[in-house]
Amino acid sequence: MEVKTYFNDFLSNIRLTENQEKNLKSGHSILRRRLLEDEDISSIIVSTFLQGSYRRATAVRPKNGNKSDVDVIVVTNLNADDYTPQEALDLFIPFLDKYYGEKYTMQGRSIGIELSYVELDLVITSAPSESQKEILTTESILTSYSIDELENWSLSKSWSVNNQQADEPAWKTEPLLIPDRDADKWEKTDPLAQIKWTWNKNATGNRQYVNVVKALKWWKKLNPDPKYPKGYPLEHLIGSCCPDGIESVAKGVTFTLENIVLEYPQKPILKDHGVPEHDVFKRITDEEYEKFYKLITGAASLARQALDSPDKVESIEMWRELFGSKFPEPPASVKKSQNGFTARTEQTSSVSGGRFG
Repeated sequence: MEVKTYFNDFLSNIRLTENQEKNLKSGHSILRRRLLEDEDISSIIVSTFLQGSYRRATAVRPKNGNKSDVDVIVVTNLNADDYTPQEALDLFIPFLDKYYGEKYTMQGRSIGIELSYVELDLVITSAPSESQKEILTTESILTSYSIDELENWSLSKSWSVNNQQADEPAWKTEPLLIPDRDADKWEKTDPLAQIKWTWNKNATGNRQYVNVVKALKWWKKLNPDPKYPKGYPLEHLIGSCCPDGIESVAKGVTFTLENIVLEYPQKPILKDHGVPEHDVFKRITDEEYEKFYKLITGAASLARQALDSPDKVESIEMWRELFGSKFPEPPASVKKSQNGFTARTEQTSSVSGGRFG
C-alpha cells in the first residue's frame, strides 16, 4: 500500500528541523554578507549563491550528532590563467582569519567552516564568461529559497520571488572553474545545471521527486556499509532511475529501486549535469558498487512487497523495516486478526516498476 499519510509523517521526521533550517540560513547569510562587505575581499567577488542538497531541497536530517551543512559558491573575477588554485584560495585567508579564526579548514576543493551550530562549505570559482556575469547577479541565482519553497523557478533575468512567472526563456548554464589544490589545477563544475535539472525533474515528478530522494538518502544513512555511494552521487543515481509522473512517494521509491536493479547491475558511468565529461561515480570502486547493488536488490524486493501488500498494517511494518523508526508505527488501536494482520483497509493497484512505469 501507498499509505500516503504515513509517508507524509515519515518525511516530516527526516526533513531538517525548523531550528536546523534557521541555523543554516543564519550561517550562510552571515557568511555571504561578510564576503560582500569586507573591504579587502569584496573587490574580487562577482556573486555568491547557494548550491548543494539544501538548495536542491534534497537534504535530510543529520544523524549521530552531526551538524547540518550548506554549500556557498563564491564567484570571483580571478583569471584561472593568472592564479594557481592555492594562490586563489590563499587570498581568502585574511578574511577567514578575521571572521572565523580556527574554525576553518583548507580542503581539496573548498574551505570548510565549522561553527557550533552549522557547517559551511565555501567553494571558490574563477571568473565566469562575460555572458554569464549578468545572470549570476540576478535574483533567480541569489535567492536563498530551496526548490520546494518555490511555486515556480527559472534560470532567467526576469524571475523574482514576487514574480515567479519569468517572461523569457531560461538561460543556458556554463561550467565554472573551481580550484583543486591536490591536483594543482582548476576543475569544471556546473552547480546551476544541477539545480535546474532537479527543478525540472521535480516538476515532471508531480513535485514528489525530491521526496523520493530524501527517503532513499535516509535509507542509505541507515545502511552505511558500504560508505559509498552517498550524497550527490547517490542522488544522481536516483534521478537517473526515478520515473516521471510518479503518483506517490511509495511508488517513486519502489520504481526507482527496481530500475536501479534492472538498469545498473554493474557500476555505471553517470555523466554530470552540465559537465558531461565528469563521471559522478568515478571515485566509487567496483567492490563498493557490488556491495551497494546487493543492498539495493534487497531494498527493492522489500519495497515491492510493502507496496503490493493488501494489508495496511503489514505494509506499514514493511515500510518501517525499510526506513527505520522514523517511519510511523501502525495505530495501536488496530486489532490484529488471527493471521497476524488486519483486514484490508486501503486498496492499492499493482503498477509495473519498469523504467517508464
